[in-house]
Amino acid sequence: MSASIADFPQVWQKPSSEELLACLKRLKVELPIWNSKTPRKVIEEAYHNGAQFRREVATYLSSIIKSNLGWILDEDEKEALWEEASRRLSERCGRAGMGEITRRWPFETQTSTPFELVIREPPITGDCLGLKTWGSSYLLAQSLDEIAEGPLSHLLNSGQSNQSFDVLELGSGTGLLGLAAAIIWQANVVLTDLPSIVPNLAHNVEINRSNIEAAGGIVDSGTLIWGSEVDNTERFSQKNQFKIILAADSLYDDEHPELLASAIDAHLAADKDARAIIMIPQRDQVTKRLVTQFRSAMTTSGLAVLEEHSLVGQDDWDEDDEGVGITCWWAVFGRI
Repeated sequence: MSASIADFPQVWQKPSSEELLACLKRLKVELPIWNSKTPRKVIEEAYHNGAQFRREVATYLSSIIKSNLGWILDEDEKEALWEEASRRLSERCGRAGMGEITRRWPFETQTSTPFELVIREPPITGDCLGLKTWGSSYLLAQSLDEIAEGPLSHLLNSGQSNQSFDVLELGSGTGLLGLAAAIIWQANVVLTDLPSIVPNLAHNVEINRSNIEAAGGIVDSGTLIWGSEVDNTERFSQKNQFKIILAADSLYDDEHPELLASAIDAHLAADKDARAIIMIPQRDQVTKRLVTQFRSAMTTSGLAVLEEHSLVGQDDWDEDDEGVGITCWWAVFGRI
């Protein structure tokens, strides 16, 4: 919402409940879509220009919450205003402060007609980070057509059906990357994650299935626990069956580098032409260290970096001033 705080109905003006409620509705936070084609300077300027406005809005919302709204006689109307103002304030506490949301992610590629993916994100509780759509998955998804024409050109026929190729996504989360791959590559893509994440992942697969199949892709989902041979979907009992593996933003714990590397080694085809495409945001020193550990674990598993790149964008996890312009490292791995 592009406006000045001075344009809002102020508490001291004793506006009607209808005026206040309409203003609060307009202040609903619409989460941004991370576009890799947006220059870094534009991203940073937009972020910093909006920081002051966000602080002013938070102060405005607090003024409504703290007020007894004494000039409004209907108690139900007061409660509705306090609830709406509280909801708007919680939205500004980062993604974890929001409830369930559904977002539409637009795609325009050189090899397919423009399309959208509908992605549901349930409320995030505890450490279920896979219920959020991370910006890096969108960044990598937007690069899939270029990847098909570049490092995967020996495997994929760009702009043509690739249903004979089985693609595995590890740590799919809400499924944005794998679903996009099914459409853009017209391939057979299997999305996987932990048992607690799979129900929402399966939901997103189903609500996008008709569009994926119309575009020539095939999609499925299942449970795959890295480092475990139990409680996985039966399909994964057969090892080394996928020519291509995808993973984005899958390292956030000290044990993950080795687990991810072992999962890739276990499920990537043994052929020399098989490839793993991995993207990891470099948010801080911890994630940089995890990438170093992951590369070492991949080398131990006989997988080498064939090429590596970086993209810069932003995420919507919180509203802190730090972390503007997150660099996402991504690499293509193959068997030595």
